[in-house]
Amino acid sequence: MKSRAELEEIRKKTLESINLRTDSDKTRVVVGMGTCGIASGAREILLKFMSEKEKRQLDNVEIRQTGCIGVCMYEPMAEVYRKGEEKVTYVHLTPEIVEEIVTKHIVNGSVVREHTIK
Repeated sequence: MKSRAELEEIRKKTLESINLRTDSDKTRVVVGMGTCGIASGAREILLKFMSEKEKRQLDNVEIRQTGCIGVCMYEPMAEVYRKGEEKVTYVHLTPEIVEEIVTKHIVNGSVVREHTIK
């Protein structure tokens, strides 16, 4: 890095890469990894999403983590963002539910309503 402009360009690219509201064509899965989520099993959920992405070679999917999503009694939780659609929040997740979400929602575009906040 040789100049302030170069530093500003790095900052801009970094912010764009972490901003969840960009118009990316990729589907984003954000797993709540606050202490409440981790205590409820969110680490296993994050790893399951990552393994499903790898197993199915889903190059159009990004798996991210965040802090507390804000409704601790529903942990472990994950949010799915698809371009042009409303965010979907999935609750009380298990590895089996993650497989269902990946198959039905992420791959085929059909929200799995029985695992969302009612």
